[in-house]
Amino acid sequence: MTQAKTLSEAAERIRQLDDIVILTHQYPDGDTIGSAFALCFALRKMGKRANVIVNGKRDKKFDFFTENYHDEEFAYQSVISVDIAAPHLLGELEEEFAGKTDVSVDHHSCNTYFAKLTYVNAAAAANTENIFELIKLLGVEFDHDIVNAIYTGICTDTGCFKFSNVTANTMRIAAELIDLGADHTEINRVMFDLKSMARIRMENAVLKSLTIHCAGKIAVINTTLAMEEETGVSDSDMDGIASIPRQIEGVVIGITIKEKQGGVFRISIRSLGEYDASKVASKFDGGGHKAAAGCTIKGSLDSVKQQMIDAAAAELDRVDNINI
Repeated sequence: MTQAKTLSEAAERIRQLDDIVILTHQYPDGDTIGSAFALCFALRKMGKRANVIVNGKRDKKFDFFTENYHDEEFAYQSVISVDIAAPHLLGELEEEFAGKTDVSVDHHSCNTYFAKLTYVNAAAAANTENIFELIKLLGVEFDHDIVNAIYTGICTDTGCFKFSNVTANTMRIAAELIDLGADHTEINRVMFDLKSMARIRMENAVLKSLTIHCAGKIAVINTTLAMEEETGVSDSDMDGIASIPRQIEGVVIGITIKEKQGGVFRISIRSLGEYDASKVASKFDGGGHKAAAGCTIKGSLDSVKQQMIDAAAAELDRVDNINI
């Protein structure tokens, strides 16, 4: 397994590949989907055969840049992963593709370098920033679908440019995408402002689950399968729920616990300032970024909630002890 020191190395390796499948991570978000489809469209414009395998259900809100995509028929020979830090994030695809990734393009500092060649730029707010630069290096002309896919990945992974991961380069790339024709106003509206009635009902239910801990510094909410059934939410309706706890004044670590099938809980952690969400997630074999991370735990809701509160409290102690 080799680390690419420059994105040019990854671009050169990709030029040598054909009959490519591009993998997204499980619970696919705008960044992994945007990365995958933008790269797929670019590779096809180079004359290569390429398909995307979305690791889970592709939400209909991404149709505006995926509606022109159709699977091509070929037996894959090469594998590229995007926005994936470790093999277990492949979920159900791990068994088939573990050890087969030729190139990984990622922006997570916790990347395990599982691919034959891995490029990681942790300074990128979104992996689609890397894909933007990669497509330039590949010499492909940007089209409407490509720029919309990339813009979607950047705006969703930055909370519409509100998160601390935003850099001056993030804004420069976004501006260039707008110049290239990205539908930024509509994308921002669909991704952040548009809510179904089911989503409003879920937000109301979630707020009833809210608990506050450690003198107001930790907030925890949860969703259950029963809540999802009662409110009628879809997967897309759940996007952004994890940001609710951190919006509370005084909260520095927000935790969202989502029940999945089989006694599994998907945890989203959001943090502010010096508090590191990825350190909390890493206690449960999860990962992510300093301000946003996640993990998966099996157990009962009460036990999982207590484990997360304890782990978050330990992170408070770690940072507070450093500052003494």
